[in-house]
Amino acid sequence: MTSVAYEKYLRDAVVKYAESNVSSGRWPKEGSIERSKAAYAELLPLGTKTPDNHLYEIRADAGSETVGMLWFAIVKRNGIRSAFVYDVFVDPKFRNQGHATRAFKALEDIARERDISNIGLHVFSFNRGAQALYEKLGYAVTGINMIKRLGGA
Repeated sequence: MTSVAYEKYLRDAVVKYAESNVSSGRWPKEGSIERSKAAYAELLPLGTKTPDNHLYEIRADAGSETVGMLWFAIVKRNGIRSAFVYDVFVDPKFRNQGHATRAFKALEDIARERDISNIGLHVFSFNRGAQALYEKLGYAVTGINMIKRLGGA
């Protein structure tokens, strides 16, 4: 990912991540942008140069315009090397054209080349389209977080 694309991605992603956390009930609206900025600063302190983090632009084909992006990190937990997808985004006008599927297939190739055992990700419960895509690609649910809203503050 180019530095110009990264700066645009970061601006948009901070807002999108805050909105998703508010919509899911995980965060209150107040302070959500600041909380989102802090999360990105912690995860990507050196931007595209953060070790073990890989940010890619998704293009419709070689040399064409960018239609989306994919960010994953290589992590080692319990002695297992894994890839964790932190974000994938396809511009709405380019959705349902196979771009995300191609990006995930490319990620699988990269993971195999690097001797990575599995690929994990998080998906918000309200994002049914993403859930359907991940299921189609062979991803399985490994846990479910739940919340009960009691009202009040």
